[in-house]
Amino acid sequence: MKRFSSISIVAASLACAATAIAATRPHYGGTLRVAVQASIQTFGPTASDSAAFRSLSQLVFETLVKLDDRGRPQPLLATSWQVEPGSQRWRFQVRNGVVFSDGIPVDASVAAATLRAANPEWKVFALGELVMIETSSPVPNLAAELALARNSISRRGEGKLIGTGPFTVAQWDAVKQHLTLQANDQYWAGRPFIDSIEADLGKNDRDELMLMDLGKSDLVEIAPEDIRRAQGGNRVVKPSQPAELLALVFTRSAQSDDEIYLRNALAMSIDSAALNNVVFQAAGEPSGALLPNWLSGYAFVYPSGGGGATRPRVPHPVVWTLSCDSVDPVARIAADRILLNAKDVGITLQIVNSENPDIRLVKLALPSADPQTALNELARDFQLPAPTFSNLSVSSVYSAESTLLQSHQVLPLIHLRGAVALRTNVHGLKLLPDGSWQLDNVWLSSETP
Repeated sequence: MKRFSSISIVAASLACAATAIAATRPHYGGTLRVAVQASIQTFGPTASDSAAFRSLSQLVFETLVKLDDRGRPQPLLATSWQVEPGSQRWRFQVRNGVVFSDGIPVDASVAAATLRAANPEWKVFALGELVMIETSSPVPNLAAELALARNSISRRGEGKLIGTGPFTVAQWDAVKQHLTLQANDQYWAGRPFIDSIEADLGKNDRDELMLMDLGKSDLVEIAPEDIRRAQGGNRVVKPSQPAELLALVFTRSAQSDDEIYLRNALAMSIDSAALNNVVFQAAGEPSGALLPNWLSGYAFVYPSGGGGATRPRVPHPVVWTLSCDSVDPVARIAADRILLNAKDVGITLQIVNSENPDIRLVKLALPSADPQTALNELARDFQLPAPTFSNLSVSSVYSAESTLLQSHQVLPLIHLRGAVALRTNVHGLKLLPDGSWQLDNVWLSSETP
C-alpha cells in the first residue's frame, strides 16, 4: 500500500510539473495590442526618437550591428567585423541568406548604399561580401554607431521602405495613427511567436491606461510621472533605468563671460530634487550630466541644480524666453516651477510658444546604450561640435562630456525613467536599460483571471 501511495504521489507531481511547463512554454499565434505616445506621419526607422517607437521600428528594420543589454556591439546583419589600427578603416562581413520582406536579397552593395546615404561624411563601398567604411578621423565606437536607427538597412519598394526584420508593415494609417505589423514567415532568424502587432500611436497616458483597463491593449508606454499610478490592477509595470534627459537648452552660444555667469546662476537656481519629487513623482535622478550614471559611471561628479540658500543672485536683471512642449501638460508644470526658481535669483523667464525662444525645455530619449555614441547623438541634437574620443576608455568619454558641458549651452536637470505596463498574459518581453522594448520573443498565453 505504501509503495502504491508513493507511486501515486510521484505521478501527481509529474502531472503538475507537466502542467506548469505547458503553461510557461511559448505559444505560437495571437495579436499583441500596443499603445504608445509617439505620433508620426510616415512609418520609417527615423520617424521618431522615442524609445517605444524605436522598439516597434526595430521589428521591421534591422542594422548591421545591435547592442546587447550592456551596450556592447553584437552581430545582426553583419556576422563579424574588423578595424585597422587608427580606427579609421572598418570591414563588416554581411550575413548570407538574408532577404528583404519582398524577397530581394541583401548583399554588401545594398548595405553600403544605405549606409552611404545616411552618412555622407563616410566613404562606404562594397568589396565582395564586405562593407568597407573609411572615416576622415578615428571613430573607435563605429560598430556601436551602426546600431542607430538611421543606419538601418532598407530599400524602397512600392512607395514604402522595406526591411529585413521579424515583422513587416501590413498597414499604416497616418490619420488614425494605427499600425499593423505582420509576422515575417521568411525571417532569417526564425518566425516570431505572435502573428501580428496592432499599435495605436499618439496616445496620452490616460488613454493608454484606459485601453488596458478595458482589455483593448496588452502593452502600453508609461510616462515617468505616472509610474506609481499605473502600478496595481491586472497589469505588471516594468520601469527602465533613467534613460530620458530633461534639460534646458539655449538656442545660441554664450557671447560673454557675463552671459556664462548668468547661465550658471540659472542652473544653480533650479531645485532639481523638488522638480523630480513633485512633478515627476520621484521617477528620475537629478543630475548635471548629459549621460545617466548607470551608463557613464561618473554622472555623480557633476552637481545637479542647487535650490538652496547659497543660490547666487544675478548682478543685474535679465529676461529670457522659455518654450516647452505645448502638448505635454507635465512639461508646462515643470516650466512653471523652473520660472519660480529663476525668479528667486533675479532671472525672469517668460514662457512662450515661439519657435525662436532663448531657451527650450526638452526631454530626449537616450539615443544609445553606448556612451560614446550617445554623446555623439546628443551633441548632434543640441547642435554642438561633435565630441572627439581618443579611445573607448571611461576617461575619454568623461573628457568629451566635460567639453560639451563647458559650452554652457545645455543645462541637464534630471534623468527620467520610462516604464511599460503589460497584461499578465504577455510573456518574453525584455525591457532594456535604455528604455527600449525587446519584442522579438514575446508570446501570449491565456490570461489568468
